Amino acid sequence: MIAFQYSRATDVADAIRQVSASPTARFIAGGTNLVDLMKDDVERPSQLIDITRLPLKSVAETGDGGLRIDALVPNTDLAYHPLVESRYPLLASSILSGASQQLRNMATVGGNLMQRTRCAYFYDVETPCNKREPGSGCAALNGLNRGHAILGASNACVATHPSDMCVALAALDAKVNVAGNAGERSIALVDFHRLPGTTPQRDTNLGPAELITSIEIPASRFTQNYSYLKIRDRLSYAFALVAAAAALELDGGRIKTARLALGGVAHKPWRDTAVEASMQGQMANEATFTHAADQLLRDARGLAHNTFKIDLARRAIVRTLTQAANGTPQSQSDKRVL
Repeated sequence: MIAFQYSRATDVADAIRQVSASPTARFIAGGTNLVDLMKDDVERPSQLIDITRLPLKSVAETGDGGLRIDALVPNTDLAYHPLVESRYPLLASSILSGASQQLRNMATVGGNLMQRTRCAYFYDVETPCNKREPGSGCAALNGLNRGHAILGASNACVATHPSDMCVALAALDAKVNVAGNAGERSIALVDFHRLPGTTPQRDTNLGPAELITSIEIPASRFTQNYSYLKIRDRLSYAFALVAAAAALELDGGRIKTARLALGGVAHKPWRDTAVEASMQGQMANEATFTHAADQLLRDARGLAHNTFKIDLARRAIVRTLTQAANGTPQSQSDKRVL
């Protein structure tokens, strides 16, 4: 690990001033991903700016019946918060599907959004990686790419985004509030993360000196008919091969509103509002769900070792939508898919 300077921010404005003065500085809170990256010589910040004492640790209702979640709320606290459990159970379920209890205790909401891919070639500094070193190439393209992207990839990068929480937030129409030198702004969660294109080194659309301050979710209509299904190589402490977040508002047996997002398949949480719109007015049955899966995966492309993920994603979508329609969400304590 390289030598670095350490400082502590006293407030949001001070944090922004400090990072503006040092372009290679990084904010640190829980450190559950950044410290690992530093140990492996992937991240080499000149300075760590500790933001753990900033007043960004509350969960509160908004005036329109939604929820504001501050950036430093620990993942565990959020998953078990009464307002989240009762109004946004899809979000609680997605958080509990990820990492381990110890990591969730340390990890923060803002840090979860900012975590980087777990592609083995990104972590291996002896191999080419356009995300780590732009222009060097992508070793995963012709390497072991079993867990890599089937949607939205490019010749520059086939890595996937690792977060479970972000998949649920994408489905719930969340927005990310950030602060920077130009003031405050909001970014829709679906626009916060980027596809790789020719600039895979850029994971998000954050500006160079911006800080996530909170996430806001609109009032929820999905308290009963939802499910978060995560398919992985082992039942705990593993990243998704494919994950699906589904939420439905039903009128009798017909779909009034649908939400559907995928994880583990792209450089960002994958959502297509046109596919959701096509389900409106349709019966909540296997035929409708299969058609939605086919549409959502219409542009999916496999690599040498991950073509199986296309069919796996198709079956996961149908299963998750069926669980949501039946009001029988996937259990996160018993992770077997029943």
